[in-house]
Amino acid sequence: MNAPVTTSMSRALPAEHRQRLMESAHEVAFPQGTRLFEEGGHANRFWIVRTGTVELDMRVPGRRPAVIESLGHNDLVGWSWLFPPHVWHLGAEAATPLRAYEFDATVVREECRRDPDFGRSVAEWVGRVVAHRLHAARTRLLDLYGPYGSGGTR
Repeated sequence: MNAPVTTSMSRALPAEHRQRLMESAHEVAFPQGTRLFEEGGHANRFWIVRTGTVELDMRVPGRRPAVIESLGHNDLVGWSWLFPPHVWHLGAEAATPLRAYEFDATVVREECRRDPDFGRSVAEWVGRVVAHRLHAARTRLLDLYGPYGSGGTR
């Protein structure tokens, strides 16, 4: 049996890379209902949730945005900041009062360029998150709009 994929920064990055990343963080708080970003907007920062819940959503023509996934403690909010053209692929909203660590994407990308080992660790971590979110989005959209839901097969 395969081990579960680790998307949490605390388990995905080596200790020295976690510490280095956290050196550029600052704490922020958002009230419930705050939009962190909109699909199509410029991705210039990202967050790691301390407390609270963030809902990722996707625009669906003719319908309300579909909630794709709920994120909580230690989850990465936002991955589009790492990959050009640095545009959000989903939207995000604080579903509850939220406390998080916020990172300036330009600073982190520069650190990744400066230190290839650090950059590789960050890219692998974010890549695992992207793969997980893609699977979650597919499953959720099939559940919402497919004729028989995700069905769990294929």
